[in-house]
Formats: sequence, C-alpha cells, structure tokens
Amino acid sequence: MIYSLEKINEMADGDEEFIKSVVAVFLEEVPQDLDELEKALGLKNYDSVYKLAHKIKPNVDLLGMEQTREIALTIETLGKKEENTEEIERLVPLLKKDVDQVVSELKNDFKI
Repeated sequence: MIYSLEKINEMADGDEEFIKSVVAVFLEEVPQDLDELEKALGLKNYDSVYKLAHKIKPNVDLLGMEQTREIALTIETLGKKEENTEEIERLVPLLKKDVDQVVSELKNDFKI
C-alpha cells in the first residue's frame, strides 16, 4: 500500500463521510488531471505541465504518498522553469504508475 489515511484521519476527527468525500474527490480529479498532464507534455506545453503537477501535488500529499509528492514537485519545478524536459518525460510515467496503483487500491478498499 503506497497511501496512508493518517493525514485525512487527523483532519476528519472520526468523520467517515469526510474521509469518503476526500477519497471520492481524489478518484475523480487526480486521474483526470494526470491525463491532462500527459496531453500537455505531449504538446510540450510546460506551463500546463507545471500547473497540473502543482494541482496533483497536494492531493497525493493528503494521502501520505510522500514519494509520489516528490515526483509531482520535481515535475512542477522543472515544468515551471521549462528545463530538463527529458527528466519530466521520465517522471510522468512514474507519477502515473503510482496514481493508477492508488486509484485501484482506494476503489478496492472503499468498495467504489
């Protein structure tokens, strides 16, 4: 398991509906943002790459996905500066792999 509900549990203070809503938002938004990020990368639109990585970062952070957060942060930083684009192209599939795995785990764990 590469995610943790620790941060969400602290925020939720026992509110199961809140936890479910955070998970639902993650499942709805992050895969969509990732698809957009891949499209932006294909178009070499690094401003959009930066913005989408910036948007994904707090969502993966909220789920305690520290390594994934670091990947998103690196993509964000490189996209903003439009530098080392080869590294961005190397990292985006790793980000996608992590997100896809967590989406699968969350759907299974929350019976969605």
